[in-house]
Amino acid sequence: MRFLRLVLALAFSWGLVACSDSNKPTVSGVATPTLAASGGSPKEAPAAKKIALVMKTLTNPFFIEMEKGARRAQKELGVELLVRTASQETSIEQQIQIVEELIRMKIDAIVIAPGDSLRLVPVLKAAQEAGIRVVNIDNRLDSEAMKKHGLIHVPFIGVDNEKAAYTSARFIAQQVHKPTEAAILEGIRSADNARQRKSGAERAFKENPHVRIVARETANWKIDEGYEMTRQLFSAHPNIGLLFCANDMMALGAIKYLQEWGKQGVKVAAYDALEEAREAVKVGWLTVTVDQQAAEQGYQGIVSAVRALEGQALLEVMLIETRLVTAENPK
Repeated sequence: MRFLRLVLALAFSWGLVACSDSNKPTVSGVATPTLAASGGSPKEAPAAKKIALVMKTLTNPFFIEMEKGARRAQKELGVELLVRTASQETSIEQQIQIVEELIRMKIDAIVIAPGDSLRLVPVLKAAQEAGIRVVNIDNRLDSEAMKKHGLIHVPFIGVDNEKAAYTSARFIAQQVHKPTEAAILEGIRSADNARQRKSGAERAFKENPHVRIVARETANWKIDEGYEMTRQLFSAHPNIGLLFCANDMMALGAIKYLQEWGKQGVKVAAYDALEEAREAVKVGWLTVTVDQQAAEQGYQGIVSAVRALEGQALLEVMLIETRLVTAENPK
């Protein structure tokens, strides 16, 4: 089967780059900020601001899309953009080391999608103390940890993860009209977006009295762990009929297991709308996924950093709208 070969290849190589229409952003209640040109006499152009985009990894196409959006902002605003990533989404210490290096480089601003909502806070406080502006995108930093360490005035740009996960899980839960077992594959449990997505999926499943959640396990955002954890889930609960995966990578691993073992009729909901997930929706192995506009998050992160460096006031929270991707609504 062509799709199975696609997923197998995906497990070993991420040479594929997902494509999305990031030129048509949708931002909830917020107009795309613009930078007004200053009046007066012509002056010598100031040195370009150095802004770093720090992401979790480039092994997930979601972050490739995020970089695309940041590059678009770079071209529009004339900044110098450095992109730094850890090797894996679980490589939190590596992300900390990247920020430490950027502090030594005396970068002007850091736009970060943190792998962990707690452990990055102290080093980002150190960056702030060094005069570096910090913008948080994608995965929100923990508010209590920020308060404890004195990390202040850090705008967040992302999506309402609880709400988006709720709509994804509800899409499959509403199709159930008889007693059905459900399971949830979580992301990294110390990440705020993972907790929010789990909460949203639980809320959706609990709304349907026919649905009973029998398992909640983490697969750490990874395709291989998604496969292995799905194998364990179905070994313990062979009658699972609904499966929510907190990102597409885990969902693709889960689908690979379901295909190999011929488990038909399991409705799988996911999150991220990677190109491979969209293909899975088209052929029917994945029921729904969430497009959270990764490119727009990257774009707005760089724009916000520039505005902060210019002394402009920023919104504390900017939410990007999400969209469900289904067989009926594939775009």
